[in-house]
Amino acid sequence: MNLDEQKVKNIIEAVLMSVGKPMNIEQLSKLFTEDEKVSNAVIKKVLGQLQLDYAGRGIALKEVASGFRFQSDQDYSEWLARLWEEKPARYSRAFLETLALIAYRQPVTRGEIEDVRGVGVSSNIIKTMLEREWIRVVGHRDVPGRPALYATTRHFLDYFDMKSLDELPSLAEIKELDDINPELEFEQPQNEQMDFDPSSEAVELVDTEAQQVDQA
Repeated sequence: MNLDEQKVKNIIEAVLMSVGKPMNIEQLSKLFTEDEKVSNAVIKKVLGQLQLDYAGRGIALKEVASGFRFQSDQDYSEWLARLWEEKPARYSRAFLETLALIAYRQPVTRGEIEDVRGVGVSSNIIKTMLEREWIRVVGHRDVPGRPALYATTRHFLDYFDMKSLDELPSLAEIKELDDINPELEFEQPQNEQMDFDPSSEAVELVDTEAQQVDQA
């Protein structure tokens, strides 16, 4: 039994609306039996049609690192936020600085992060990122103590609505650390020193290494 494209489109739309998580083309292809003869090319085509169908609406079909998912358009986040009394998670400046350094310098050790920031990195910061699955250990530096090397994950890309690290803004575009993601508000604890200046030499060091990684 061959399924026509409209039927395939409706099936994929229903599935992506229901699962609540990204699905890639390979996962979507497993929805169909061999008798239904739905190729990856057809799935890719109907996904493109769905993206056009939802363009300019409150809901969009977005491709992120893990696949395709339906999500609300960011332009309407102000109204959606009114649905929840609980305030969004707030992250310290140290948390955001550490996450930015991992994203731009990966793979990187905790010690290397501390060298750039000039202060120690709290174990709770690394633990929180690991628990959120935003970072993972990808190896160990071949130096005494063999410190862990950290890199970002697909979950990190999914959370920030990115398909790949190529979509990270250049550090030259980031005038303030807050610009990394407007959704991530942060508060500065009274006892935490602002020891990282986004326009400082430290950022230039990160930018240089990021370029070297890109060219490798």
